[in-house]
Amino acid sequence: MRQYIYIIFSFLLLSSCGEYQRVLKSTDADYHLDFAKRAFEEKKYTQAATALEPVVTVFKGTEKAEDALYLLALSNYENKDYETSGTWFKTYYNRFPKGKYTELARYFCGYGYYLDSPDPQLDQSGTIRAIQELQAFLDFYPRSDKVSLAQNAIFELQDKLTLKQLENAQLYYNLGTYLGNNYQSAIIVAKNAIKDYPYSKYKEDLELLILKARYQEARESVDERKADRFREVVDEYYSYINNYPDSPHREEADNIFKIASKYTQE
Repeated sequence: MRQYIYIIFSFLLLSSCGEYQRVLKSTDADYHLDFAKRAFEEKKYTQAATALEPVVTVFKGTEKAEDALYLLALSNYENKDYETSGTWFKTYYNRFPKGKYTELARYFCGYGYYLDSPDPQLDQSGTIRAIQELQAFLDFYPRSDKVSLAQNAIFELQDKLTLKQLENAQLYYNLGTYLGNNYQSAIIVAKNAIKDYPYSKYKEDLELLILKARYQEARESVDERKADRFREVVDEYYSYINNYPDSPHREEADNIFKIASKYTQE
């Protein structure tokens, strides 16, 4: 019995593979589309995409054009090829701005880029692109049932960009006075990050780094500038504890304040 089932399964598998090869050799666009639909339902996304790609332009201007183009994009998306799927989703919503799949095409385009967003240490142009696509989706469909998913994805992407800036600021801070005043560079980068992403979960880390950079900059200053620099430290301290009175870094901040206060009282 088991051998009989194995033979049937092998026959079906070979038949399926045989049909796939026939589709690839066929010039019948409708056959390609029909096969792609069945392959997609069977979660054979690579086969669906491969069958559709050479014929998708054939349907342009016909009633099957939307289905073919959207299915091609979605097949690549389900196959986790988000770069390619994004290209096809954008082709779809540009070609059919009021199409029956336009809302989903805009959403999956942005969400695919979100899933494909690189680590913070790498170039973040893909992250920026994902934010732009998701924000465009929210602008076009503010009442979509996928709004919260898109918003949460944007917040995560913005946090990734903020972390990238935090790491850059930390790098400047670690360089100290090597070949110049890198503390000032750390402050500028951190302040710009706060300005660009005011609701990031890394905001406290950025503000603490600014306080520490101000302090180190004051310590390294020439005597005639120390008082002014330490006043900036005190101002930064009050801003920090006002925003984060229960911070786990409160003790570190308080120690900085104590030292800074000695210079401002002279």
